[in-house]
Amino acid sequence: MTINQSGWKPEIAVSGAVLASPTATGNRALMLEEPLIFEIGGMERTGVDLAEAPAAPNRLGGMERATPIGLPGLSEQETVRHYTRLSRQNYAIDLGLFPLGSCTMKHNPRLNEKVARMPGFADLHPLAPQSAVQGALAVVHELGEWLKTLTGMAAVAMSPKAGAHGELCGLLAIRAALEARGDARSVILVPESAHGTNPATAAFCGYAVEDIPATLEGRVDLAALEARLGPDVAAVMITNPNTCGLFERDMKRIADAVHAAGALVYCDGANFNAIVGRVRPGDLGIDAMHINLHKTFSTPHGGGGPGSGPVVLSEALAPFAPLPIVEKDADGVFHLVEEETAGADHGQNFGRMVAFHGQMGMFTRALAYILSHGADGLRQVAEDAVLNANYILRSLEDVLDAPFGGTGPCMHEALFSDKGLAEGFSTLDVAKGLIDEGYHPMTMYFPLVVHGAMLIEPTETESKAALDQFIMALRSVAERAKAGDEALKGAPWFAPRRRLDETLAARKPKLVWEEVGGLAEPAAAE
Repeated sequence: MTINQSGWKPEIAVSGAVLASPTATGNRALMLEEPLIFEIGGMERTGVDLAEAPAAPNRLGGMERATPIGLPGLSEQETVRHYTRLSRQNYAIDLGLFPLGSCTMKHNPRLNEKVARMPGFADLHPLAPQSAVQGALAVVHELGEWLKTLTGMAAVAMSPKAGAHGELCGLLAIRAALEARGDARSVILVPESAHGTNPATAAFCGYAVEDIPATLEGRVDLAALEARLGPDVAAVMITNPNTCGLFERDMKRIADAVHAAGALVYCDGANFNAIVGRVRPGDLGIDAMHINLHKTFSTPHGGGGPGSGPVVLSEALAPFAPLPIVEKDADGVFHLVEEETAGADHGQNFGRMVAFHGQMGMFTRALAYILSHGADGLRQVAEDAVLNANYILRSLEDVLDAPFGGTGPCMHEALFSDKGLAEGFSTLDVAKGLIDEGYHPMTMYFPLVVHGAMLIEPTETESKAALDQFIMALRSVAERAKAGDEALKGAPWFAPRRRLDETLAARKPKLVWEEVGGLAEPAAAE
């Protein structure tokens, strides 16, 4: 094999036959090579004609710019083409299946978007008088009632903005409850199978963090947990279903043991989409749980947001829920309670999580999704998510190692490892090979309890035909990795860019554009 690194598209020759060769433009059919915007535009021109500014007194007090701004000038057409071409290089759920585990990149019904863009929702101002936003407050209240019903919990805090923010809310409520009873506990127990943000959140709240090992089946070691419980343990943070894609079968026994020791139970609800409509966390003894609206209820996820992480609370923690709270009076009028009132149900709140009410756009999308499905439809969401994950697990376990495949069915995600690949081949090679097959890679090297982990979550929105095509592609790549196909070590071959040194790119990204030797090029930002 020979590779021509000079062009955007590599030249690959196998047994003397040229499979692909570079083009003069760098374009590959309709996949267009796109330079940086600095390379397209000129620094001394602009795409807009502006009249000469009239002379005026300088009021900048010596703060005026002394050097050129250094931004490229482009016409409207050049600008539109630049960003449209870049968008074509971005993988999206509207292009194909997203196999990322624990991220739930699933289809977002366009109905949700239409509702979120309705006047009164999209243009809602957070300081509008409550009398003028009764419809919006009704949405927040109704969504909260649905979340309480689906989880079997007594109260809900709607303001947290995402999962980790919800974890912080739950732990602050737990801390407030313990302080109210004069109980100074200092330790949070976090199982190995929990999400990685759990220990970070506990530490942020000032707690010492201790881990609880997992069994060979990938679940919490109940005996180890019970042995560690004591008067210094404030809570246990558990993810259920956990990051191995497994349901914690001992959840009720875990909760009973934690409560008997005087502690509380926080559940990471990021994987609620696997059990919604099937299991009520409140029935399992959970005291607080965040719900990622941007996962369970389909709203867009990824790229930094948007997100929303309401927290449902048990009766023990309900009085400590943060403000603001939407309440409905006897006359059917909704109120956004923002002030502490002694003696009221919310008089023991621990304060505020955000300046205003939360993510209104996510509330409208989630409620639209819930109402369009209904109770029976939400139950089917969980059932189809679990069915799809098990279909992938059983379809690939003969070619990829499934560390927990022998312990029974998985929940919403299938977990594989790099065991059995040819010497020198790793999970990274499989993931890069998938890019050439037209798929975004699965979650890699997580959870940490499995070496070379490959975590795949197909979600309930994928058809059997889509799953079959993905299985075929991954099976092909896995067989190449097991056979020691050296071509896989260079993948991706057909992506706009070749395999990167991702560690170097993360630690020394080229973020600043500078002119070096008369030529403009990106300079490393140390």
